[in-house]
Amino acid sequence: MDINLQKEAPIYEALEAYRKKRIVSFDVPGHKQGRGNPDLVDFLGEQALGVDVNSMKPLDNLCHPVGVIRRAEKTAADAFGAKNVFFMVNGTSSAVQAMVMYACKRGEKIIMPRNVHRSAINALIVSGAIPVYVNPGVDKRLGIPLGMSVADVEKAIAENPDAKAILVNNPTYYGICSDLKRITEIAHDANMLVLVDEAHGTHFYFGENMPVSAMAVGADMAAVSMHKTGGSLTQSSFLLVGGDVNEGYMRQVINLTQTTSGSYLLMSSLDIARRNLALNGKQIFDKVVQFAEYARSEVNKIGGFYAFSKELVNGDTVYDFDVTKLSVHTRDIGLAGIEVYDILRDDYEIQIEFGDIGNILAIISVGDRSYEIERLISSLSEIKRIYSKDPAGMFDHEYITPTIVLSPQKAFYCSKKSVDIASSENHICTEFVMCYPPGIPILAPGEKITRETLDYISYAKEKGCFLTGTEDMNVEKINIVAE
Repeated sequence: MDINLQKEAPIYEALEAYRKKRIVSFDVPGHKQGRGNPDLVDFLGEQALGVDVNSMKPLDNLCHPVGVIRRAEKTAADAFGAKNVFFMVNGTSSAVQAMVMYACKRGEKIIMPRNVHRSAINALIVSGAIPVYVNPGVDKRLGIPLGMSVADVEKAIAENPDAKAILVNNPTYYGICSDLKRITEIAHDANMLVLVDEAHGTHFYFGENMPVSAMAVGADMAAVSMHKTGGSLTQSSFLLVGGDVNEGYMRQVINLTQTTSGSYLLMSSLDIARRNLALNGKQIFDKVVQFAEYARSEVNKIGGFYAFSKELVNGDTVYDFDVTKLSVHTRDIGLAGIEVYDILRDDYEIQIEFGDIGNILAIISVGDRSYEIERLISSLSEIKRIYSKDPAGMFDHEYITPTIVLSPQKAFYCSKKSVDIASSENHICTEFVMCYPPGIPILAPGEKITRETLDYISYAKEKGCFLTGTEDMNVEKINIVAE
C-alpha cells in the first residue's frame, strides 16, 4: 500500500474545489444547493446539500470515469490490494448481482451456499443462471448455518464441472468464515471464478490478526459493504476485482443496473472512509476488537446467554471467526433472539443489528464508546433477570435444507396463483419469504414448500420476526406455481 497515495481523497477534494467556486447551477438536482428546499437544508445541512451535485467534467461520471472518480478507484484498489475497485452506490446488493451476472449467462451454473443473501438469488432471477447449492454446515447447539465444507465444495465441483463460478459468504452474518484460500485454489484448478460476498468483512483488509480477505487469497471478485464496518454512508460499497477479470466488461455489467445519477455524497463518503481506514485502520480495528472481546466476556459471565467466538473453529465449516462480531445465543434463557432484539429497542432504547429465532447480533464499531458497551451488557443482564423462562418447545434451528424443483428465474416468471400460506404445503414457491434482517431467504423461487418450512414461518411470525418478500404485504398468502 502506498501511504502517500492513501492520503489523497480525489472525489472529496474535487467536491471541495467545486463548492469554493460558487458555480451557478442550471442543471439537476433541482433543489440547487438546497435553496429550493429549506426544510431539507434544516435537516441535512448546507454542507451536504451544497455537494449533492450532478455529474460534470470536473467531477467525472460514475458510469464512465476518466477523471477524479477513476483516480479514486485506483487509490482504493491500492488500499485493498485489488486489481481495480468499482464505486457502488446501489448498495452491496448491486455488487453481488454484478459479480453473478459477470460470471454467468442464462442457463450456466454457479455453485453457492443456500444461506446467501437475497441479492444473490435476485441475480439468478435476472440473469437466468442456475444455482448448485452447497448446504452449509449447521451448529446443532446454536442452530445457525456455518461455512461451506471444502469436501462439499469439491463434491459440487466434481458433479458440476461445467459450473462457471463459486460464490462464498465470508464472513457470514454471525462471523463464521470458510476456508476461503483452499476453496479459491480448488475452484481455480477447475477453471471457475471465485466470487466473495464480503459484505461484513471490510475490516479484514485493514485490521491486524483478522481472517484472511478475498483479495489476499486471490479471489476474482469481492463485494465489500464499506458502510457496514468501514464508516461510509449507508448504501455505499466497493466491488473489488482481481485476477483476469475484464474491467471494461465488468463496468458494462454494473451499468446494467446501477444508477446513471451516482450520488456524490455516497461516493465522497467512500473516498473519505477508505482514506481513514488506509491511514488508521490498524488502530481503529484494534479498538473494535477490544470492545467486542470485553463485551463477549462480560455477556458470558451473565449466564444463560452464549456469546460465541473462536472456540467454534473446527478447521472446516468454521475455518475462522470474526471476533469483531458480538453474536449472542439467547435460546437458553427461553427467549428467541428477535424477542431480545425487541426488548432492547422498546424497553432500553438500544438498537442492535438483528435478532433471529435463536440469536442476536450487535455490530461493534469505532463509533461506539465504553459506556455504551456497558449499557448493552447491563441491559442483557436485566433482561435475563426479568424475562428468562423455560426454553422447552422453542424452535432449535435457523437453516432448513431446501428442495429445489425449478430454477429461480423460471419459477419467478411462471404462471402463478396466490394461496393461503397455511394451505401451500408441497407446492412450488414463486417468490421469497425471509426475515429481514438478515435477508437470507427461508423460501426462494423454485423451492418446494415443506411442512418444516411452514412451521418455521409460523414460529418466526409468532416471535415477532419482520417477514418480507411476498407480494402479500401481510405475508398471509404466498404465490405458487399454477398447475
